Amino acid sequence: MPEFDTLTVGDVVAERDYHLTRDTLVRYAGASGDFNPIHYRDDVATSVGLPGVIAHGMLTMGLSVQPVVDWAEDPARVADYQVRFTRPIVVDSATGADVSVTAKVGQLDAEARVARIDLTVTFDGQTVLGKAQVRVSLA
Repeated sequence: MPEFDTLTVGDVVAERDYHLTRDTLVRYAGASGDFNPIHYRDDVATSVGLPGVIAHGMLTMGLSVQPVVDWAEDPARVADYQVRFTRPIVVDSATGADVSVTAKVGQLDAEARVARIDLTVTFDGQTVLGKAQVRVSLA
């Protein structure tokens, strides 16, 4: 388990890169039951104003928090997780999409022994999740 007393605001606790493909989206659709065609058909995605097929929001959220879960060594330590979706992740049929996650200590509550971990999630050089914050209990 990470030691609360060794953490400092600004510490990077985890980083991870993901490569998403259309196959990734199909597998996620099957697992989640979300078969919205904006996640696999370019014509439908563009007809509703999207730049192309986009990754599922819940897939993006799940991938983004996983490095923090791994760092905390126990998913039960995640007390709260919130994000705002700010930009879609467009998954090109040929090249896919590369997503980067950086998890940094944003705030420490010594009394409760809780760390707020701020996530920076980027695709194509732009942030895709706003106010992405994970509260991790290290008691």
